[in-house]
Amino acid sequence: MDYTCGLKVSVSDPQQEGYGLKRKKTTIQQILLDKQRMLKKKEIEGDSMAAKDDFGTTKYVIHAEFEASGIVERPDVVGAIFGQTEGLLGDDLDLRELQKTGRIGRIKVDVHTRAGKSYGTITIPSSLDRVETAILAAALETIDRIGPSEARINVMRIEDVRATKRKYIIERAKEILETLMEEEIPETQEITEEVKKEVRAKELIEYGSEKLPAGPHVPFSDSIIIVEGRADVLNLLKHGIKNAIAVEGTSIPETIIKLSKERIVTAFTDGDRGGELILKELLQVADIDYVARAPEGKEVEELTKKEIIKSLRSKVPAEQVINELFAKGKSFYELMKEREQQPPASIGKVEETPMESKTEVQKEIHKKEPKIEAKIPEREEKKEERFIKPIRLSKLSEIDKFSKWIEEVKRDSKAILLDENKSTLAEIPIRDLSNSLNNKENIYAIIFNGIITQRLIDIVSEKGVKYLIGARKSNVVRRPINLKILTFAE
Repeated sequence: MDYTCGLKVSVSDPQQEGYGLKRKKTTIQQILLDKQRMLKKKEIEGDSMAAKDDFGTTKYVIHAEFEASGIVERPDVVGAIFGQTEGLLGDDLDLRELQKTGRIGRIKVDVHTRAGKSYGTITIPSSLDRVETAILAAALETIDRIGPSEARINVMRIEDVRATKRKYIIERAKEILETLMEEEIPETQEITEEVKKEVRAKELIEYGSEKLPAGPHVPFSDSIIIVEGRADVLNLLKHGIKNAIAVEGTSIPETIIKLSKERIVTAFTDGDRGGELILKELLQVADIDYVARAPEGKEVEELTKKEIIKSLRSKVPAEQVINELFAKGKSFYELMKEREQQPPASIGKVEETPMESKTEVQKEIHKKEPKIEAKIPEREEKKEERFIKPIRLSKLSEIDKFSKWIEEVKRDSKAILLDENKSTLAEIPIRDLSNSLNNKENIYAIIFNGIITQRLIDIVSEKGVKYLIGARKSNVVRRPINLKILTFAE
């Protein structure tokens, strides 16, 4: 160690200096390698969408590569592009003006060096048209110097960003569709049925001390339909029949027995063995008026509207069913087959039975008068025939009472409301009939030139109307006791 002028001087070791330079060189190489890896990763992911992040209106992207004989940096490349193309293509394609107006985006340059030379890529987003973009790309290849070094630029391709976007949209749409198909999306019909089911469930009420499932019209309807279970009531509600009540089991509740004594009751059971057992119990413990059954082998809860209406229209008086089931041991469907095979004969038998019995009584009474024995039955039969005619004329006499108003509504196609004295309460258009009834009181008869529907019957019966007269009837299932329904044909 030497001392000069009181200062401490140290001499550096050449080996240590060499180690420092070597370490610095290794660090630079590592940085360059990392940068190359990053560029390769971008190429794998697809650098085609890189410009869309900066410029949403980009139509094309110019991709070029360059090589410089010396070490250059990004500002050198950008400066060379602006400087050496200035004035080359005129004012309309001047890069500075185009960038100010937003028709050229930010120029992106990636540079890396190797063995004293510089290599890299140039990306220029363009909103120009196809021709102007191609001219601008060709102008880049006229650049021969970057910074202090000689250079060469080569345009690799011009990318149509819209085509790339379309390709991206197609691929992404496929992924989204596959995801949707994997998930369970309900069909329109399923959604509709679900909504209807919820609405029907809200209409369903609990009736009586046993809280039996019932339709909303059961508390005030003159006639009711007894079914087996809750699902049967819901199916009838679905098709507009709101006066059904379920027994909920094989044991008949007291509420059903009580209702059967007060209302007109139709038993509507399934077409299986269980339905037959419930029907037999109902006929024994309750006062049933009519019997209807689902088609053989089917349940009420699975019937369509057409099948329900057909089954209810084919209902049979309970007395006849009791006679066939208990006295003769026949099933309900055997009875129905007999009725279908001989409908006129069966009706004739019902009417002729009392006549035959009466003629036999007359024979017994007049046994002692042999001379007139052969003629008496004929006279008695004639009397019986005369007895039937007034029954048919009773309806005619009822309809004749309203003939004046019937002719009037036929001409004007309107509805006439009469009070008990047959004075006109109101004359209203047929289309407003249902809505107008809510505001009218003390209606005795309604005459209109239209179709009598079940909905209109329900509304009219609630208002206490005695006569409902229309052109014809359609799908009438329930007939209130206190309402007489007549048509023009009668």
